[in-house]
Amino acid sequence: MNKRLASSDRAPTDWKAEAMQKRIRRRYAAERRFKLMGLAAVVLSAAFLAFLLATMAANGARGFMRTEVALEFDFPALALPVDRAQLSTPGADLALAGAELENVVKGAASAAYPGPVPLISDNGWLTVRDAIKADPGILGRKERIWIPASPEIQLALRGEGDPAVVTGASKLEGLGAIRTGFNRDFLTASNSTDPMVAGIWGALKGSLLTMAITFLIAFPVGVLSAIYLEEYATRNRWTDLIEVSINNLAAVPSIIFGLLGLAVFLGTWEMFGHQFGPLLPRSAAVVGGLTLALMIMPVIVIASRNAIKAVPPSIRDAALGIGASRVQVVFHHVLPLAMPGILTGTIIGMARALGETAPLLLIGMRAFVVQPPQGFTDPATVLPVQIFLWSDEVSRVFVEKTSAAIIVLLVFLLAMNGLAIYLRNRFETRW
Repeated sequence: MNKRLASSDRAPTDWKAEAMQKRIRRRYAAERRFKLMGLAAVVLSAAFLAFLLATMAANGARGFMRTEVALEFDFPALALPVDRAQLSTPGADLALAGAELENVVKGAASAAYPGPVPLISDNGWLTVRDAIKADPGILGRKERIWIPASPEIQLALRGEGDPAVVTGASKLEGLGAIRTGFNRDFLTASNSTDPMVAGIWGALKGSLLTMAITFLIAFPVGVLSAIYLEEYATRNRWTDLIEVSINNLAAVPSIIFGLLGLAVFLGTWEMFGHQFGPLLPRSAAVVGGLTLALMIMPVIVIASRNAIKAVPPSIRDAALGIGASRVQVVFHHVLPLAMPGILTGTIIGMARALGETAPLLLIGMRAFVVQPPQGFTDPATVLPVQIFLWSDEVSRVFVEKTSAAIIVLLVFLLAMNGLAIYLRNRFETRW
């Protein structure tokens, strides 16, 4: 009897303990599954990133390389009609115009390789012109000059293309008349219709000028707007309307801002701006910077407001308690403490602006710019637009140039973000 009562008393307790252990095991199993799913997501993301970087690196590495051909020139025998005294003046190009260097170089290339495809690139003769301008003394002697090879020859060295061209290129390589090395002109030259001499310096400089205008306008205006809305503006329906408008503007597609820039900075200025100064060119860095500043300003305002709001109220109360004015409280205490968050929002906005193409296409920054811009009002293009234009080319070499330009754009973005992260950590305060 007592044993039966004891067993009946223990049964509910054992059942409850067993049920609790089952729930605990299910909870631990769910946590393990969640951790595995998170780990799988991280591994999958890292795999996609590694694949992207590997693909860009493999294709882009070839874009940084260039094949060159050595041609022999007997300049005394050629007797080029050139006034050597003018070669050291700004009119050197005009002095060499009558020498017909393009035909001379093409004739030398045809004699060295009478094959089915051109030996040198279309603008390869410019290398000879630059060599004469750099050292006019070569007109009095024989000279061996390395000239960019044609795209067909560069691909033939990799075993691609016509077998006859591949064989001919291999023979020239065996004679030491062909070399492949790092293409410095890719980083120092501007755009060209010839893929062998095309470079990104013009687009890179245009990106620098455009980002400078964007930052100088969007950062101070965005931060000051956030300070006013968070510290000074009274809460009413007008400030609520402004806040809603700013949040909506942050989600507007970028091409809408391109239409806005086209209508305001070009259309309106063309109608009324002639009274205040010259017309703004369609492809200028100043117009691109103004357009991108409008696009990223809402992002900076939202991030800055959140950073200012995160500063503890005790900081404001303490500063006001010792006699500081509202302006001193904001600029001496609140703003320095909120600067890390403000810079984070600026990083996001500037990174978005750096990779934008659509709004800049609408304001004309897809122009074929041969000379790098010298100022903010000169015709310019930017790296994303340059990449877009090269990706539409038929030549295989331009595809490699596109990947190389993407690598430069990523390096530019990492450098800009690295500087911003350094400044953010510099102002960061440990609580």
